[in-house]
Amino acid sequence: MSTPGPEHARGEERATIVLRPRAVRLAAYFSAAVVMAGMIGGALLITSFQMGGRIGLLAIGVLVAVFCHLEASVKVTARPQEIEVRNLMRTRSLEWPEVLGISFPMGDPWAHLDLADGRTLPLHAIQRYDGDRAIAAAHTLQQLIRERGEAPGD
Repeated sequence: MSTPGPEHARGEERATIVLRPRAVRLAAYFSAAVVMAGMIGGALLITSFQMGGRIGLLAIGVLVAVFCHLEASVKVTARPQEIEVRNLMRTRSLEWPEVLGISFPMGDPWAHLDLADGRTLPLHAIQRYDGDRAIAAAHTLQQLIRERGEAPGD
């Protein structure tokens, strides 16, 4: 039985693991489709708008769709030598020894990496909305931290 959540990269069976949210991705792409359909419909059906207004509606729809895509494209890629965290607006790569552990504070919408410099890094790819799948992904990542980093075992 496979662990829910991680997607294994082809050709590197256990070497690279990609973690992505499920519920947020579905909601983001669904929202983008609904907004774009509404903006296209508005641009076509609202006859009182001039061409500039219609183009403005379409531009707003495109901006919303781009934001939704950014939200849906968050992921954590665990490679043998590094972990790459792609959040909404920024991608950060860390060497495994820089990562001490993972926490999933009660009430927070996503998990956090605990870093050796005392800071935390949010993991938008592991979201509470995914329920047991998110917990399984956090456990998978914690196991990788133990295997690949210098974090002490429990």
